[in-house]
Amino acid sequence: MSRFGKSKKKVDDDDTLLKRYRETGDLTVLGELFNVHAEMVYYVCKRYLQDNERSKDAVMQIFEELIHKINKQEIQRFGSWLYVLSRNHCLMQLRSEKNRHQVSIDEFVEFSLPVHPADDATEKEEQLTALEHCMEQLPEKQKRSVDLFYLNEKCYKEIAEITGYNMNEVKSYIQNGKRNLKLCMEARHGKR
Repeated sequence: MSRFGKSKKKVDDDDTLLKRYRETGDLTVLGELFNVHAEMVYYVCKRYLQDNERSKDAVMQIFEELIHKINKQEIQRFGSWLYVLSRNHCLMQLRSEKNRHQVSIDEFVEFSLPVHPADDATEKEEQLTALEHCMEQLPEKQKRSVDLFYLNEKCYKEIAEITGYNMNEVKSYIQNGKRNLKLCMEARHGKR
């Protein structure tokens, strides 16, 4: 059998499964269709996300996305359509991470350049322990606001809704909490 014949059979199988899923809504059929292409989806995710675990998670998210999108779009070649869907999913994920405010311990303390990589890990562990200690030293409203903003990635409005603080208070607690954390971290770093 020629290579073209195999490819044509696969497309026919995709079309048959797609039609059957659209007629029945049976997720088992959709799962069977997706499994034919799951390896391709994984490698697309791996190429963009550059991480095995994140790629595995993305494959599952794409399957869930597929459930909602497959009946809303005209699909000529399922494999090509799924490739584009997978690529777009990964690009959107990367874009949202880039736009999200990322906190780093580096905002509160500067690491010295390590002589050995093991020194770097030890140094970071000590700094994380110090950061936890300093978080506990913050006044409660600052601690709660900083925790929600940096660690739980909530926006000002969400923090105001969760805590009952007004928007200006939230901004003030975060700004003062961040400054107090930095001062505490610098003081602890000086003690060593």
